Amino acid sequence: MSPALQIIFYEDKNFQGRSYESSGDCDDMSSHLSRCNSFKVEYGFFIVYDRPNFMGNQYFIRRGDYGDHMSTMGLSGGIRSCRMIPLYRGAYRMRIYERENFGGQMYELMDDCENIMDRYHMSDCMSCHVMDGHWMMYEQPFYRGRMMYLRPGEYRSFKEMGYGGMRFMSMRRITDMM
Repeated sequence: MSPALQIIFYEDKNFQGRSYESSGDCDDMSSHLSRCNSFKVEYGFFIVYDRPNFMGNQYFIRRGDYGDHMSTMGLSGGIRSCRMIPLYRGAYRMRIYERENFGGQMYELMDDCENIMDRYHMSDCMSCHVMDGHWMMYEQPFYRGRMMYLRPGEYRSFKEMGYGGMRFMSMRRITDMM
């Protein structure tokens, strides 16, 4: 049996001040702490957000201590919400589409793609359908830049989801080997 997923948030930098432990989703950190400026991931993977209700910029985090890295991560305003990524050991499958509403060219992925332009000659990805697994999409090739977490489901329009100015150029499976 694997350990429980767990993250511990602290009000101040370097694990100081009041703390809040979580093993799941938290849609509004202000209900537990006045602010969140450092955290430790004891086990598992999480997505942290700079706005409440799983909104704003997203950051994928894994086991480790994050005592004074908030500004380098782009979280100068602190963490406002977090989502636990369930451990998954099955197959991975996602279809990416060139246009909104599953239009244009379609390609199916079952493994990581470090550059959709090089692999598929696809200049844009505007919708997708995640059939299996949990994925991260990145705005730049080689898993760089802003990111978006995707769990199984249909994503008909990244623009309507608030990602209108972004182009997603690489995709990575979230596995226990990351």
